[in-house]
Amino acid sequence: MLDFRPVGYVIGLLVVILGILMFFPFLADLFEGRGEWPVFLESGVVTVLLGAMLALTCGNTAHQGLTIRQTFLLTTLVWAALPVFGAIPFMLGVTELGFTDAFFEAMSGLTTTGSTVLSGLDDLPRGILLWRGILQWVGGIGIIVVAMVFLPELRVGGMQIFRSESFDTFGKILPRAQAIAKQISLIYLGLTLACMLAYLVLGMGGFDAMVHAMTTIATGGFANYDASFGAFSGVTEYAAALFMILAALPFVRYVQLLNGQSEPLFRDSQIRVFLLTLGTLVLVAAVVLYNSATHQPEGALRAALFNITSIMSGTGYASADYMQWGSFLVMIFFFVGMIGGCAGSTACSVKVFRYQLLFASIRVQIQRIRSPHGIFVPRFEGRAIGPDVLSSVISFFMLFVVTMGIISWALALTGLDFVTSVSGAATALANVGPGLGETIGPAGNFSSLNDVAKWILSAAMLIGRLELTAVYAILTLRFWRA
Repeated sequence: MLDFRPVGYVIGLLVVILGILMFFPFLADLFEGRGEWPVFLESGVVTVLLGAMLALTCGNTAHQGLTIRQTFLLTTLVWAALPVFGAIPFMLGVTELGFTDAFFEAMSGLTTTGSTVLSGLDDLPRGILLWRGILQWVGGIGIIVVAMVFLPELRVGGMQIFRSESFDTFGKILPRAQAIAKQISLIYLGLTLACMLAYLVLGMGGFDAMVHAMTTIATGGFANYDASFGAFSGVTEYAAALFMILAALPFVRYVQLLNGQSEPLFRDSQIRVFLLTLGTLVLVAAVVLYNSATHQPEGALRAALFNITSIMSGTGYASADYMQWGSFLVMIFFFVGMIGGCAGSTACSVKVFRYQLLFASIRVQIQRIRSPHGIFVPRFEGRAIGPDVLSSVISFFMLFVVTMGIISWALALTGLDFVTSVSGAATALANVGPGLGETIGPAGNFSSLNDVAKWILSAAMLIGRLELTAVYAILTLRFWRA
């Protein structure tokens, strides 16, 4: 029988940590002097107490390792449970959201999706704005650990090809996660501080620089203003694009760089393909904008670089309403969101390496057709790709397409129009943030959607953030019968 106690112990500890983090928005509200500080004080106390009770109840199993079934369960339940507690301040604060909207906002934050139901951001208390940034920052570092520790061991979506780049011993997965977390925490914090410093130098206020640095490095996209990053213009957009790119690269390469190994960073084919694809799309978008006579050369390049980078990395910032840029660029933005960044980064969506593996498999099949007696083996970075990896990747693509279709259909049944249904499904599953159209496009938000649609999208964010298979595995009868 499946023992839930090790899973409950870890979730309890993480809930306690989340509650402790509420102390920072409490201080922000206290110093702002608007009288909103009791919201986070009460939320923090409740969250810490409930998390501590759960951890203490299950604490007698703290020394045990996790089985593969417990790991699947933990990976999913953590991302389902934390938004429940993360939603409390949104319900108690001046936003006074209902549970559906509050959960949607918290889920969007922790999965670094960036879709929001809030408007009037410019006038919200600093505590709420900081809490949104903290949720995304925690979600960003959390997904790096999940991508480097759990998903490779669970053989999710071809991630097993990265097992050799971290540590070994599946039976000690919790100590392994702690070891990796210690290494990436310094890097993650360092990038955040560097981004914050860059924003400060370029003219952002201290609070804006801190919050936007957190949501930039997390590739989350929550902003302090209804205009998103349109509240800042000029060279600040170049800085944001740079740090979004850095956050979309594999953090394991930064770990190696920190340990004196610079060669893997520069030889990684995934990084080269990501940068080449991004550069090509930015150039195309800039040329189209310039030819439309709506932008000067530098403005066209800046707008294209910032917005394409934002969508491809899954950050979801917008410096302009690109729905007004013409149907060609709108379609580019839709498909760019389906690419994503590199594996082991804070970026979202399908990920570049899966396209590399897919194209390698297709190339080999074409070669076999042309030379039936030849021996051709698909390779990734010089290594032969095993059939289990290819099967996992192809299954991921099929699941992604089918899931997006089902979610689109479900959203349409709630009364949403075609564009909103399809783009909403795509942006939630790929954890990008803004969709297309007037309702959920870069100039809108998700507040006007009905509650059923918001729950569907919340589920899609969770499924997409954990790369589908990890969630679907626990929904099968065989998982519970094993």
